[in-house]
Amino acid sequence: MKPSTLVRLAAVGLAMTAIAACTPRRAVVTGAGETVPPVANEPYNPGPRGPISGGSMGAAAPGSEQDFVVNVGDRVYFDLDSYQLRSEVYPRMDAQVAWLQRYPNVTIRIEGNADERGTREYNLALGARRAESVRSYLVERGVNAGRIDTISYGKERPIAAGSTEEAFARNRNAHTAIVSGATR
Repeated sequence: MKPSTLVRLAAVGLAMTAIAACTPRRAVVTGAGETVPPVANEPYNPGPRGPISGGSMGAAAPGSEQDFVVNVGDRVYFDLDSYQLRSEVYPRMDAQVAWLQRYPNVTIRIEGNADERGTREYNLALGARRAESVRSYLVERGVNAGRIDTISYGKERPIAAGSTEEAFARNRNAHTAIVSGATR
């Protein structure tokens, strides 16, 4: 490439970065209809996404971890001090059931999480109950219990930094992690 072309590309990239930094953050409405507040230091997400395709990323291979994350959703959120599944997460949970039934060789780990409020012991117990709520839902709908492990991280692995209500809301979750069997 000519040096002038490289300079132009760098300028365009810099301009796009500046524009993105000025984009106001809004609450995210996920594919399951749940609203999750934005968090500073997290890329802006305009809402539900379809399958990944095009560009340099390529398409999510069916049965891959990326397929699960992008097309099904790997995280559900909970109310404060609760481990009850909210009604708006049922479509996501049902999509997880369908995906896991389609790919019976995949094993998963449900990771329960809590926000930073409360003692370490309380949050570990709450995270365990959240993980078990997700596990129970999947098992009741036909996913083999032997394919599912659970663990609680309590408040030890936050996905959102800070001590704001929006960060707390993001950290009250259960994450379904693919352990093995998915195509990579």
